[in-house]
Amino acid sequence: MQCSLPNPEAARPASPPPGPSDRTVQVLAQPAPQSPLTGAFPAPAGTGDRDVTLWWLGQAGFALRHGRHLVLIDPYLSDTLAQKYRGKLFPHRRMHPAPVAPEDLRGVTAVLCTHGHTDHMDPGTIHPLLLHNRPRFVVPRAERTRALERGVPADLFTGTTAGERVEVDGIVVEPVPAAHERLEQDEHGDHRFLGYVVTVGGFRMYHSGDCVPYAGQAELLRDLRVDLALLPVNGRDAYRTGNGVPGNFTAREAAELCAAAGIPHLLCHHFGLFDFNTVDPEDTRAELRRRATRLSWTVPRPGHAYVLTHANPSVREAR
Repeated sequence: MQCSLPNPEAARPASPPPGPSDRTVQVLAQPAPQSPLTGAFPAPAGTGDRDVTLWWLGQAGFALRHGRHLVLIDPYLSDTLAQKYRGKLFPHRRMHPAPVAPEDLRGVTAVLCTHGHTDHMDPGTIHPLLLHNRPRFVVPRAERTRALERGVPADLFTGTTAGERVEVDGIVVEPVPAAHERLEQDEHGDHRFLGYVVTVGGFRMYHSGDCVPYAGQAELLRDLRVDLALLPVNGRDAYRTGNGVPGNFTAREAAELCAAAGIPHLLCHHFGLFDFNTVDPEDTRAELRRRATRLSWTVPRPGHAYVLTHANPSVREAR
């Protein structure tokens, strides 16, 4: 089943969107790593008990650390796609190496996959990850068959869809629809593309998965009171879509969604890994400086740590 996507222009609110909420959270960039990441992802020195640390793994991948919890979202840490598309129009060669080898991962509590595309549900990451970890895999129920084929053990699989609520060892995951570039459901009404609102350490983070704006999205997220949005900014065009590469938000659309949904912080992703499907991060920063003057935002660097903490007005966020 496929649901057509309305014109994004028509989905914008008629009245001026609300500004950022008064929730007192802040995203602080940590110093550049002096050595390669370890697979255990220890929190940086000085991190508080209530803080959550994020590492951008490249593409849509993140690691989240809070206390003993280590959650991975859409980790792509292999060269599976380069092998698959060698000699093709889009060869999927990495522009930067994976910040950590999947076989080095330790202590992973959960792995969240937003959909079945290989850079979000990667057999080259899943198989070696399982050498030393037994995480719960939260995956769209509509992609169960593909997940099992990619190596997710049946006893570790948790299928879900929009509107449900999943709890994994104290971490709450609330799936919402994602439109990549359209909303799609299977014959049972389960969504093939999801975003996740993850509640950990008292913070609520929205990872959209691969997504473009759709009607009702801002209202849905406003009701969920999101503190930080992890949104793709590589955009879309007819050439990529016509050659099998559906697109995502632009930086402008990501900022507009945050403003309309009252989300105070934006952290961008899904750029810089494949040369045919990226944007210049400096252009993204310039766009956000022009258009997101009331929004706190971060354009991250692969492998760097970012700490989600309670706001300290004397500390300025690094962008």
